[in-house]
Amino acid sequence: MKKTLKTIALSLALGIAAAGAASAEPVKVGFAAEPYPPFTSPDASGNWEGWEVDFQKAICAEAKLDCVITPVAWDGIIPALTSKKIDMIIGSMSITEERLKTIDFSDKYYNTPTGVIGPKSETFEATPEGLKGKTIGVQVSTIHQVYAAKYFGENGATVKEYQTQDEANNDLAAGRLDAVQADSIALGAFLQSDQGKECCDLKGMVKDDPTILGAGVGIGIRKGEDELKGKLNAAIKAIRANGTYDTFSKKYFDFNIYGE
Repeated sequence: MKKTLKTIALSLALGIAAAGAASAEPVKVGFAAEPYPPFTSPDASGNWEGWEVDFQKAICAEAKLDCVITPVAWDGIIPALTSKKIDMIIGSMSITEERLKTIDFSDKYYNTPTGVIGPKSETFEATPEGLKGKTIGVQVSTIHQVYAAKYFGENGATVKEYQTQDEANNDLAAGRLDAVQADSIALGAFLQSDQGKECCDLKGMVKDDPTILGAGVGIGIRKGEDELKGKLNAAIKAIRANGTYDTFSKKYFDFNIYGE
């Protein structure tokens, strides 16, 4: 009888454990729903690929998280996080003082400068003086929108906002803009495309302002989720130490994207 009771108890315990494992919800990883090469873009079958997709897979594997890619409109991605529609943001989101008022971040996982591109036929610098009187395109709800408004918009330039980076790039190529500001890697990918090669070139990097441009790109999480933050920071450190980070980065870049 005792053996039977022990067997029943063990079966119940195993059943409860299995039910707990089965009910564990996947971690929804949000990023912008539009292409942002070389970080994220859909292939011909609609599957997302790119440097940041590889990073996400490496981080989730290292942290032992069951992650699900969840594309979200960029201008609604922070509300999606705070309302628990997604669980973290891995979408080239810079760590800034303003965003830290609403959400938290992991340690940085890359850091690259901000650039300005324009028509090959024109010569100007990426400065308030160089862009005075010009129309510069930026993606809405980004650090570039804030920076351009302050440094260029307040000094005689017109700042035009776009829902996606592709829209800004297309308007520049079509002659409807004088310049575009964005992350230098994203701009580099455009300049290497057939459209970008024909129309445009790099005018320079903007003067750094850490209060706006931030201290690198981090994984966005909800405030108070210290356990998740600890797992993500440990995973970032681990994949950089064991060579995984460098291995997938070399597929996309010939320089150190992590920065100093």
